[in-house]
This record gives sequence, C-alpha cells and structure tokens, in this order.
Amino acid sequence: MNEPIAVTADSFSEQVLRARTPVLVDFWADWCGPCRRLAPVVDEIAAQHTGVRVCKIDVAREPALAERYHVRSVPTVMLFSGGKPMASVTGVHSRETLLHMLKQIEQEEHADERDH
Repeated sequence: MNEPIAVTADSFSEQVLRARTPVLVDFWADWCGPCRRLAPVVDEIAAQHTGVRVCKIDVAREPALAERYHVRSVPTVMLFSGGKPMASVTGVHSRETLLHMLKQIEQEEHADERDH
C-alpha cells in the first residue's frame, strides 16, 4: 500500500519534476480544517492507484514552493506531468473529481504518444 510522499524544496525536483508518471501534489497545512477533510481522499488515491505518484507539501514549511506555483489557498491539489503543472483544484473535492483530473492527463499523454 502506497502512502503520499512528504516533499520538501530539497526533494521536489526528484519527486515531482523528474517523475516518469503523473504526480498528484496536495498543498496543505496542519492548521487547515479542509485539508484534514481532504487527507483521506488523497491517502486513498495514493493507496489504490499505482500509476500516479502522490505527494504532499506542507505550505507552512515550504512557502517558497507554494509561492512558486501560485498556491493562494489550501488545500490546493495540483497535477504535474512531464515536470509541468497540468491542472489544479482548490478546496475540498471528491475522490471522483481528482480521479477525473488524472484520467484527463493520462488520456492526453496517450494521445501525445500516438501522435509521435
């Protein structure tokens, strides 16, 4: 069973930007009630979906990463592919919403592979 990976500024490049699979990044904070409500959804995706890497970034400890990706409110979930942010949502969202984001990115990746 996979768990979300805690990412810092030092590990961000390796864990997110150079990942070979899509990466779902949960920007969160310990003091954030909505973040705590979203956490089980993020944990479930990490546990059940092996084709995606799931990471968590504590914005209180890593404010520069939050600023770099224009995270103004938490929770913000951002989907990276090929080292680039491809989609994001802010607030508490359902598992289905996050999985729909993943599915769209996977479909785009497969379309790109067919085009090359």
